[in-house]
Amino acid sequence: MLFIKRFFQYSLALLGLTTLALAIWIVIFLIRPLPMASETIGIQIPAGASVRAIADQLVASGVLTEPYSFLLVVKLTGSANKLQAGDYAFNTPLQVMGLIDVLKHGTFDQFKLQLTEGKTFADFRQKLAQMTGIRHDTLMLSDQELMQQVSGQNDAPEGWFFPDTYFLDAQSSDLDLYKRAYQKMVQHLNQAWEQRASGLPYRTMYEALIMASIVEKETGVEEERPQIAGVFVNRLRKGMRLQTDPTVIYGMGTRYRGNISKKDLLADTPYNTYTRSGLPPTPIALPGLASIQAALHPANTNALYFVANGQGRHVFTATLEAHNQAVRAYQLKK
Repeated sequence: MLFIKRFFQYSLALLGLTTLALAIWIVIFLIRPLPMASETIGIQIPAGASVRAIADQLVASGVLTEPYSFLLVVKLTGSANKLQAGDYAFNTPLQVMGLIDVLKHGTFDQFKLQLTEGKTFADFRQKLAQMTGIRHDTLMLSDQELMQQVSGQNDAPEGWFFPDTYFLDAQSSDLDLYKRAYQKMVQHLNQAWEQRASGLPYRTMYEALIMASIVEKETGVEEERPQIAGVFVNRLRKGMRLQTDPTVIYGMGTRYRGNISKKDLLADTPYNTYTRSGLPPTPIALPGLASIQAALHPANTNALYFVANGQGRHVFTATLEAHNQAVRAYQLKK
């Protein structure tokens, strides 16, 4: 009996210590600022999302480091059925109760920027510079200085920013948005590179990004992108020049006025894939996820050529003779 009595005493004491430790941990979690991944993080919570789905999204976006503490506080405060869908921008410092309060009251941010696939970094800079209501901390920085601030490297910025819809509030800095778009591109590119098809003619992940940007500019039809990538991969393997007009246009810069001539195709620049072999030195646009996936999972095809059919798609051919026939059928008859 004495043993049983002492066992219960120790059990109650242990339970009390555990309860006390949990209470202390909850208090610390409630008052401590969340270790957010960046100063401003924007997320979109879809209608009908469960509490667990919201917690997972907060973790994935860098607002939280793990979901369980948030889920416990939501349950203890009876907030599980009160979290609302919407577009949010969270700024540091932020405590968990402030986070829950925002989600309960559906406080939407004021500003939205749509970064479109196929646009250039110059387009991105111009569009962001024209946004009102946010802090413009990078206007006086060169492209290289901006990349140093964003990534710690002096790389060319073209291609490194992921096209998506981004949300900001009045406390946001343009530098925060550059960092978010860059980190999102790195995340998608790293994941796609790790899962890439075997035997691709890319020496580095950056070369895959260059190819993705070319694919992005060559077609707006998503299901065609692996075929376009397959043609260019075949050309690289055979040592053929890519001969793609979008690279020539990019190399022309402000000289491009909407038309490209035979003279332009013969004018050598680092981006002219009619006069130079291999990939251009940098991406030529901001590629979306579908183009990245196409570049790293090209179609298994014997095609070496393609030509626009005048209806928004392309005709793919394996021989020069067949290609010339397609050109006569779809281009020269115009």
